[in-house]
Amino acid sequence: MGNRDVPVRGLAARAGGWSARHRWAAVGIWVLFVVLAMGLGSAAGRVDVDENNQLKGETHTAAQIIDDAGIKEPAGETVLIQSKDAEVTATGAEFRAAVADVVKAVEGTRKVTAVTSPYDTHTISRDGRSALVQFDMRGDAKTAVDRVEPVLKAVSGVRKAHGSLRIEEIGGASMQKQYKDAFGDDFKQAEYSAVPVALGILLIAFGALVAALLPVALAITAIMATMGLMGIVSHLQPMSDTANSVMLLVGMAVGVDYCLFYLRREREERQAGRDPGTALRIAAATSGRAVIVSGVTVCVAMAGMLFTGLAQFEAMGLASLMVVAVAMVGSVTVLPALLSLLGERVEKGKIPFLNRRNRDRKRPAGDGSRVWTAVLRAVLARPLVSVVVAAGALLAVAAPALGMNTQQLTLDQEFGKSLPIVQTYNRVNDAFPGGSEPAQVVVKARDINAPEVRQALADFKKEAIASGASRGPVDIRVHDAQNVALVSVPLVGGSDMDRAVKSLDKLRDEVRPATLGKVGGVQAPITGQVAGNHDFNDQLLGSVVPVFAFVIVFAFLLMLLSFRSLTVAITSIVLNLLSVGAAYGILVAVFQHGWGASLVGAEGVGAIVTWLPLFLFVILFGLSMDYHVFVVSRIREARMNGRTTKDAIRHGVVTTAGVVTSAAVIMVAVFAIFGTLSMQSMKQMGVGLAAAVLIDATVIRGVLLPAVMALLGERNWYLPKWLHWLPDLTHDETPAVVAARPVREEGERLPV
Repeated sequence: MGNRDVPVRGLAARAGGWSARHRWAAVGIWVLFVVLAMGLGSAAGRVDVDENNQLKGETHTAAQIIDDAGIKEPAGETVLIQSKDAEVTATGAEFRAAVADVVKAVEGTRKVTAVTSPYDTHTISRDGRSALVQFDMRGDAKTAVDRVEPVLKAVSGVRKAHGSLRIEEIGGASMQKQYKDAFGDDFKQAEYSAVPVALGILLIAFGALVAALLPVALAITAIMATMGLMGIVSHLQPMSDTANSVMLLVGMAVGVDYCLFYLRREREERQAGRDPGTALRIAAATSGRAVIVSGVTVCVAMAGMLFTGLAQFEAMGLASLMVVAVAMVGSVTVLPALLSLLGERVEKGKIPFLNRRNRDRKRPAGDGSRVWTAVLRAVLARPLVSVVVAAGALLAVAAPALGMNTQQLTLDQEFGKSLPIVQTYNRVNDAFPGGSEPAQVVVKARDINAPEVRQALADFKKEAIASGASRGPVDIRVHDAQNVALVSVPLVGGSDMDRAVKSLDKLRDEVRPATLGKVGGVQAPITGQVAGNHDFNDQLLGSVVPVFAFVIVFAFLLMLLSFRSLTVAITSIVLNLLSVGAAYGILVAVFQHGWGASLVGAEGVGAIVTWLPLFLFVILFGLSMDYHVFVVSRIREARMNGRTTKDAIRHGVVTTAGVVTSAAVIMVAVFAIFGTLSMQSMKQMGVGLAAAVLIDATVIRGVLLPAVMALLGERNWYLPKWLHWLPDLTHDETPAVVAARPVREEGERLPV
């Protein structure tokens, strides 16, 4: 390999050059874009994912029937009245008085309707010690959480007046309220703390306030613009709070990283004696290109979530894709403009202690990190041993993943048993198995009151209990005008998901065909919390293969086109898979087997939340490409400058070690914040992401990548003749070529 006679300018170099010459225009366009995106997004409003319509299959069919019929299901609430003494039963005077007081208190709030007494509905437990007062919240079920506070206070007042009894409220609105109070602020605090953490690490890395602020400012503006775009796009693809949180996480990580890559290279070239203009052009042509290749690869990986068919995943994938694209564009346009405007002032606001330490460390540009130089010396001296040891260690770490157990976490697992609402949930399920999360059969017929349909409904009610799927009571509500009946069936198993799913399968596969299935023209999809979780898991598992295949194939093609090397493309995929596998192994070891679980507050979880493996694969595969593209681009650049492959590897790794380390520390710190949250699913996500990035930036990029490339030698750049027809997207630029290119004045035409 060698320098081309006619160098080809890439997109990043063109964009950076234009921005540097039209710096005020570039900054103005970026500010206008951010303001317009936020304004249009605010005006359009955000359409959120409808949880009932995000699945395919029976859950979706049931939701569609209810929507088409115009039936508005209210938010149901339940008050558990339970004696603490075995001798006190629901037939006693004190118990009856408590029931009467609860009914009176909740009706007095004027926030509820359809209040029923357990003595009328027979919702009294078999042991006679528990009873349920049931009612519906007035108004839209989606906003019931905002109106449930007075009802909770009324129930609390009755509880104080009857100290010998447990009187506790539970339901969709009250559960949301407690979760919001317990974890809402916790989650927001984690999101907000990501910014000062990233800024602190950048201050240490640069030793100057202005240089540290630039990446954070660009990441924040990219996030702000994307939030506006999410509002606009949500009218085509509904969004969600979860998608917003994931977007913030990814946006902060890649936004800071891309700027960090660019800034470090520009600073390095200035230290080598280049004037600011030349240093900026070199950074645009080299690190700018790496940012574009990395950004496109990350976008492709995020697009993999669109293949799940799950609205929540599609929202997360699209939101993440947008913020990466916006951050990438900002990094190769507005950042060069700002650097051109600031010039040497980018070093303003020097932190005395940090700056002195950085000055003491300063060595000739390209000399790199002493630590990584020592590591590379050992790795390149014995590359085969290094590959065997590092790969063996990662495979050992990944081994526990072979026994991964995924499931939807129960309330106990997700929030812990100390939360009052979780204790109430468990008490209701113990006294009335399945009562708090009943299955719902949505029956649609041409004539819901036809004798054969009425008989089928009665038979279904009888067989549901006779089959052992439910212990009752089975409630049937008929909507005559819409020819729809809603059948509520408490499932045997309650909060034990395995048993509840078996009860659900019995209803779907045995009871329904033998009763409702015998009547022509009747639809009877079965939905509910257990059914929704079950259908979600089935759909998610069904999407694993297409998502994995899409991400791997397209990442391979992008690497092949960007580096024109079959070897580089293959090794990048293999190393990324090894990194993801190690992250899976750590997750299983900590959260499933409990090894070191106490260190992260995860005792007793025993499972990985269902959606996490697929989510982590997509996110990690994308983010891992950041480092891989950056390091391999530097190695290729050194090789094109005439260095031997081995020397190019050493140069590429040690000169990028500082920026990769800084970027990794920021990512690990941001992700680790989410690992401190109380919700186990968020904790698992944070720990998994932090562990994977740490492994990727150290073992993979610092040991395995250079060792594998050293073993391959010149075969690293191998492209079979039968692939020479592929388009050349390398756009190689070397510092010598860029530095020799004359600076063009504003208005002068760019070369094509």
